[in-house]
Amino acid sequence: MNWKNLLCEKRRRSYSTTSVSTDTRNEFQRDYHRIIGSASFRRLQDKTQVFPLDRGDFVRTRLTHSLEVSSFAKSLGQMIFRNILQYGKDKDLSYEDIDKICSVLECAGLIHDIGNPPFGHFGEDYVRDWFRKNLNKLEFGGKKIDELLTPQMLNDFYHFEGNAQALRLLTKLHFLVDENGMNLTYTLLNTIIKYPVSSTEINKKSGNIKDKKMGYYYADKDIFEDIVNSTGAVDCRHPLAFILEAADDIAYKTADIEDAVKKGFVSYGQLLYDLKKEYIAKCADNEECEEYCKAVKKLEDYYSQANEKGISSPEQNAVQRWIIYVQGVLLRCAAFGFTSNYKEIMEGSFPKELLAVSHGNALAFALGDIASRYVFQSKDIFKLEIAAGEIYEFLLNKLTKAAMVYDTDLESSAIEQRIMKIVSENYIRAYKTYSKGKQENEKLYLRLMLVTDFVCGMTDGYAQKLYRELSGIE
Repeated sequence: MNWKNLLCEKRRRSYSTTSVSTDTRNEFQRDYHRIIGSASFRRLQDKTQVFPLDRGDFVRTRLTHSLEVSSFAKSLGQMIFRNILQYGKDKDLSYEDIDKICSVLECAGLIHDIGNPPFGHFGEDYVRDWFRKNLNKLEFGGKKIDELLTPQMLNDFYHFEGNAQALRLLTKLHFLVDENGMNLTYTLLNTIIKYPVSSTEINKKSGNIKDKKMGYYYADKDIFEDIVNSTGAVDCRHPLAFILEAADDIAYKTADIEDAVKKGFVSYGQLLYDLKKEYIAKCADNEECEEYCKAVKKLEDYYSQANEKGISSPEQNAVQRWIIYVQGVLLRCAAFGFTSNYKEIMEGSFPKELLAVSHGNALAFALGDIASRYVFQSKDIFKLEIAAGEIYEFLLNKLTKAAMVYDTDLESSAIEQRIMKIVSENYIRAYKTYSKGKQENEKLYLRLMLVTDFVCGMTDGYAQKLYRELSGIE
């Protein structure tokens, strides 16, 4: 791969900018303004990151998380590619290319979660589980649905993924001018495709992270292939996808700890105890151990300083300062992971996450494991997720039954007809555009996609409101 192709400025719908001679923005900076001005981006403010249905004003939403990822990704781009240029690791790279790369990464951070359904990652899990439990029980025209759809169509629902939904939203569902979505550059779209495989190609045992999940649906295969062929990142990740992933990991691993301490899921004392006792053995070598121990010592130092200054809540102050420190450490580690494996990344053969091959690996693992044990496995979170599950169960049942018979000769009930009237006009328009001339089984598949499209477009608040309205709850 080379940066001339990787920084492809192609869009699905071309347009001329010659009439705006005073506009000095590069194509990727134009993408930025398309994103922040979009309703799809604004909806992230009412989608939770970790705490479903939480109405506190401190914890992260998808919007604040995306802003953090955007900032980290851009910073990583500057750190990494200035190093590559300074040490002559790629003679074809220029300062102009670095500006473009940083613009791409800044935009990618904003949209990397834009396809995720409401109620955090639990929402993705529930959609998958619902289809695995129910799709083989549903019939259409006297035949079982799992006999009508192809394996890839079925697996798109069984392995439903917010990453694949993001590509779909950005290229088809976000109606602005026409059916081309936001019409973003192919480089930006390729950067958010973390897993460049279909739902039938997932292989979690391959040893290559790109095969862990799916990155595109059967419905979007043509646009996916056009993107990767245009950038040259065929059968591998785009190099910038590694940087985006690292920025995402750093943002959520550190934020989850800060939010957990603020909401009382874990105390300063418990955090320090676990960091000291549980994870030293995870260090792969002396340098990784040294980085880890230095970080733990910093947490103690910040607590002592807060006490000396008479701060009313020294524990929270120490953790908040420490999180900022840890973010800096992990950013440097991720940058090292990329620059030290640059050749393999550009060849498309690098199989791991950047932090996993850096001295920050043990520290990153510890943060994720502590958040998992004290937050994700807590009774309070389980209660919130059960409530969210009730909403999903109700909506998916109602919407799927109505969508299956929509736009067919089969009789639909008065309720089913009314349910389809509340589905977003944008998604209905996309269905009608892309179902023209298709075979009946593919139309059925697209109608089921219409359900997931509508659900994923909901905010937490709207999903809860719709559930209450349709179920007759005051």
